[in-house]
Amino acid sequence: MKLHIYFLALAPFALVGCAEPVTTTTTTEVTREVTTTGPVRGAVTREVIVTQAPPAVRIETETVSPGPTYVWQKGYWSWTGTRYAWVPGHWVARPRVAAVWVEGHWVQRPGGWVWISGHWQ
Repeated sequence: MKLHIYFLALAPFALVGCAEPVTTTTTTEVTREVTTTGPVRGAVTREVIVTQAPPAVRIETETVSPGPTYVWQKGYWSWTGTRYAWVPGHWVARPRVAAVWVEGHWVQRPGGWVWISGHWQ
């Protein structure tokens, strides 16, 4: 009878190594893809909403223009899917004489930030 009581008393100590430690995992949603209707007759566009604000824009020095038909496109922060990466400014040939480059920019929306791509007008 005493032997039986000792086994019952020691059983929890024998099983201590079998239990897995409790771990808490915290996940943070960084991006969310949203499907919207675009401005061109119901065209479907996809926006990626980034919950982290983009870093401050870097100040760059424009290099010498390669010619009179070139336009400087400023550098910007691009979202890689996991982090922001800097895309340096560069010169681009104007597609038409009267074309004007509209800079891309980040816009704050409910739930995060959305990149609006640069384009020619």
